[in-house]
Amino acid sequence: MTTGLHPGGQPQDPRPTGNQALPRQERVGHGAPHADNRTRSAVITARAAASFDPVGRSVATARSFVRDTLQGWGFADIVDDAVVLTSELVTNAVVHAGTSADVLCLRSDEGVRIEVADRYPEREIPLQATAVNMGSPDREGGRGLQLCAALAGRWGVDYSPTHKQVWFHLDLPDRPVGTRTAGPSLPAHLLPLADGRVRVAVIQIDRAGAISAWNEDAEDLFGYAAEQVIGKPLTDLAAWPHTPGTSTGIVEALQLSRWEGTYGLRAASGRVTPVYASHLRVRDTGGEPSTVCLLVRDHERAVLQTPLRASSTDTTTSSEGQATDPFEVFIGSPAPDDLDGLLQRTVERARDMLDGDSAFLLLATDDETELEVRASTGLPSARQRFARVPVEAGPGRYGSARMPAVHEDLTVVPGAVPLLAGTGMRSVVTVPLKVEGRLTGSLGVAAEGPYRYSNEEALRLQFAADRIALAVESARLGELERLRRGSLSFLVEASDLLAGTLDRDQTLALMAQMTVPTLATWCAVYTIADQASDPYLSYVLHEDEERIDGLKALLSKIAPPDPVPTPGARVWAAPGEAAHQAALRTSMRSLGLGEPASITSGIGTTLATAAAVGGETVVLPLVARNRVIGMLTLGKPSDEHFRQEILELAEDLSRRAALALDNARLYSERTAISQSLQRSLLPPDLPHIDGVEVEVIYRAAGEGNEVGGDFYDLFPIRDGVYGFAIGDVCGTGPEAAAVTGLARHALRLLAREGFGGPAVLERLNSAILDEGARSRFLTLLYGELWPQEDGSAMLKVVCAGHPLPLRLRQDGTVEAAAEPQPLLGVMEDLELYEQTITLDPGDVLLCVTDGVTERREGTRMLGDDGLADVLTTCTGLTAGAVAARIMRAVERFASDAPSDDMAILAMRVPGLQRD
Repeated sequence: MTTGLHPGGQPQDPRPTGNQALPRQERVGHGAPHADNRTRSAVITARAAASFDPVGRSVATARSFVRDTLQGWGFADIVDDAVVLTSELVTNAVVHAGTSADVLCLRSDEGVRIEVADRYPEREIPLQATAVNMGSPDREGGRGLQLCAALAGRWGVDYSPTHKQVWFHLDLPDRPVGTRTAGPSLPAHLLPLADGRVRVAVIQIDRAGAISAWNEDAEDLFGYAAEQVIGKPLTDLAAWPHTPGTSTGIVEALQLSRWEGTYGLRAASGRVTPVYASHLRVRDTGGEPSTVCLLVRDHERAVLQTPLRASSTDTTTSSEGQATDPFEVFIGSPAPDDLDGLLQRTVERARDMLDGDSAFLLLATDDETELEVRASTGLPSARQRFARVPVEAGPGRYGSARMPAVHEDLTVVPGAVPLLAGTGMRSVVTVPLKVEGRLTGSLGVAAEGPYRYSNEEALRLQFAADRIALAVESARLGELERLRRGSLSFLVEASDLLAGTLDRDQTLALMAQMTVPTLATWCAVYTIADQASDPYLSYVLHEDEERIDGLKALLSKIAPPDPVPTPGARVWAAPGEAAHQAALRTSMRSLGLGEPASITSGIGTTLATAAAVGGETVVLPLVARNRVIGMLTLGKPSDEHFRQEILELAEDLSRRAALALDNARLYSERTAISQSLQRSLLPPDLPHIDGVEVEVIYRAAGEGNEVGGDFYDLFPIRDGVYGFAIGDVCGTGPEAAAVTGLARHALRLLAREGFGGPAVLERLNSAILDEGARSRFLTLLYGELWPQEDGSAMLKVVCAGHPLPLRLRQDGTVEAAAEPQPLLGVMEDLELYEQTITLDPGDVLLCVTDGVTERREGTRMLGDDGLADVLTTCTGLTAGAVAARIMRAVERFASDAPSDDMAILAMRVPGLQRD
């Protein structure tokens, strides 16, 4: 900003003189023609000019410039009108037109002319010869010309090729010299009525609130002699504690340096006397503070009341004479229907009302121990929004947000208002918002200059706070209800998603995706394997995918947060500090300054990554089954803070996510154990048999099962002799698998001990019956394979209740290769016998379980005949091709997935290879 002040003489017009255009449009108040020429012909006695950059801060600076200029000229009576008009016109220039603004103040013997010019002449103001409706005066924009028409004596608009200028002229009021303020002459019947003579009670109150002086008029007004009341607290006489419509009580009023208001005192007769009081805080010769109170009857308040200049928004009646809502008077109509809009409008109106540079509004938490910043103007909102300060910040009245407070110079008391630290504000006034005596918030206005506010401004701001407190609380409760409904919907959806998976990695991904960006800008999940393990960074997510790698690199270089089981979110400062050091190191390297000695190398991150974690970072424990299994870390960028509602929602989510993650862990562990045990029940790799091709296909029914009731085996017994088996235990699942393991291991052991087929199965039958209630009946095809030197193979088989093996000859004929015998696990005494089969070169022996033959589609079943039909098409195929064709035919027979275990064992004798 550049300014100039030239007392006396004709001023030089700061506007461009080249290509000067005549005014294209002009509107003059009061119907005075050629008002512009008449003003310019007056004798200019002083001039002040300033230019303001196109930034929002310039509006407040322009107001201060005009106020200081006019007060310096002694024109305090028109300062308020001039400041309001200048504020609107400069806002139009720097905010809406987006150009710098030139402000010129001219003093003459007729009054003051102020010109505001911008550099956007193409943005023509839509004026007409007749009056037009410019909309509601309570809307945020377009009020400048309306105010000019309402407040200025004359005004107009000039255009040039480079500038657009709006000017207005304010006449000086015709008042006697030395008069501070004056009211109009009134007829006698309109003057205030006094009983006899007007009595002014003079009461002095010491620093403890007790009466120390009581004059004769006080005795006449209230009927108490001085000796009856001296030494007693003034509050003992109070009939009601505060001015109706405000929350300032007598105790608070006695602490203010200047206060006026109404309260009631109980007279000696018992009747309540409404009085109007004017309080002045003074010090005696010993430096002790006390308060002098002047009191008159309330209907005689004109004797003491300081006349206040009525603002255009302070009227309580409309032009039609109808009463208006005090809330609407302050906020404007229509009032915003959302909480954020209402709070923002409140701070803007409060700032304008006290001509401040900034304003802020805080709402109390449910327990009234902290205040959360919800709206501000003129402050770095990105850093201040949702920041928290304690209600009781320190000892004394000024340390509590429950009382009005005025700080004339914050540099004298550093840290008195932590919210304004580093903002350049010097003076501040704050007042509480109360509903039914309960603290619901705090409203403050601050200025860059010191000593800008006194208790009079505190009283004005308190009246405004009392007008809006109920509406703000109602809007806050409405928003809280909407948030709670949204939170319940969010948690229900999160619970459904988390319950839909038992995969650990998918659970981690769901936790992060539900958190970002709904609750936070980025998140990281740490997991803890067991009590002796350190937290491990398992998952990182950022709403900007390009920053995930940098964020992961940053977090992997710093120590993880401590696994504290205490519920609730706690602040974690390590990521922000590490990012700050990394950004500093990166910047110094880019400037060629090298590495500072106090900063170690290691974290190679970008400035974007540093900005991503520059805000608040909180950690929530993941506790399941009384054990900390990890931590959920949430972060905000660029000095942002978390709202309490978001933290509470995140805490609910963390509890659900912890249980889901622990369930996934338990499921993974049990699945791994089950798979390991099941794999131990399966035979190892099939042995290579010279002269015989062997292929096995095995499918266990049920999700996650590798072994069921069906089983197979092929193993060497001794040189040149191999045992093979395929069986089916009654049922499926773990119980059947247990009998499977018993049968497979018993077959190997007994066969290698030299027992023949019938003896092996008889002993296995006894072992199954010994299992008692856990026993299951078993169908089993067991045999011994003897490859022959002539290229054939001899088999000795026992078919104990199992589907008969099928033999495929080279000519395509299929026949059963054994006879059925009793199954195992039912009778104690079995008489089993062996059958000998010879496979010629090119023959195939197919062995299956009943899951193959009993494959169903509705009422149709594949059956033995269907299996034989498929096998006839396998002539000339290898053992592997035969098994694959059989399995493909079984799968295609029905559309549903198989519900029973299946095993296929195919053996083929290819014959001797000749040179």
